Amino acid sequence: MRVIDLSHSIGPGMSCYPGTPQPQSVPFCTIEADGFNERMLTFSSHTGTHVDLPLHMSAGASSLDAFGAERFVGLGVVLDVESVSGGTISPALLQSHRELMEGVEFVLLHTGWGHHWGTEKYLSGYPVLNLEAAAWLAGFKLKGIGVDTVSVDSPDSEGYPVHNFFLANDILIVENLVYPDRRLFGMNVQFFCLPLKLEGAEAAPVRAVAVLWC
Repeated sequence: MRVIDLSHSIGPGMSCYPGTPQPQSVPFCTIEADGFNERMLTFSSHTGTHVDLPLHMSAGASSLDAFGAERFVGLGVVLDVESVSGGTISPALLQSHRELMEGVEFVLLHTGWGHHWGTEKYLSGYPVLNLEAAAWLAGFKLKGIGVDTVSVDSPDSEGYPVHNFFLANDILIVENLVYPDRRLFGMNVQFFCLPLKLEGAEAAPVRAVAVLWC
């Protein structure tokens, strides 16, 4: 069995969606003063690799509390769509991968934009799905969609259409994934994106991993 980490580390100076504050980690107790170390952590629910839930886009919609742990685990496939080169991901591009998607619960898109993590470029100009592609993916009865970008919508989009479409259809969104091994592309993996169990949360950081049974 191989476990491959698909998550970014949370720390000072990391890439955050425009307007989202940087995480803070401050010593709260020390071995010298208290006999043990403990830290106070402050960060947005959308920090780093995280999952978006329906409440993120719709008042009164389901929060994290409504989802059991099994909702964040399932058969996934990593699709290499790097050829989009910062443009729009259309149904035509995805359809070439159709055979790989049969029976999967999570579709994880590798756009190549993750190479810009930690730079200003990461936060704008990244490739996004158009609504037609989102609707095509929804036909596979997915638990979730994952991307190696800061969002499934561009920062200047009006009304965050892709977010709203997926979440209204109970398809969770995992953002800021990282793919450290190109051998994952086109492979079926057991995907885990278990979030912190935050009451009433519209999103939460996850430790996303791909498990290969080989």
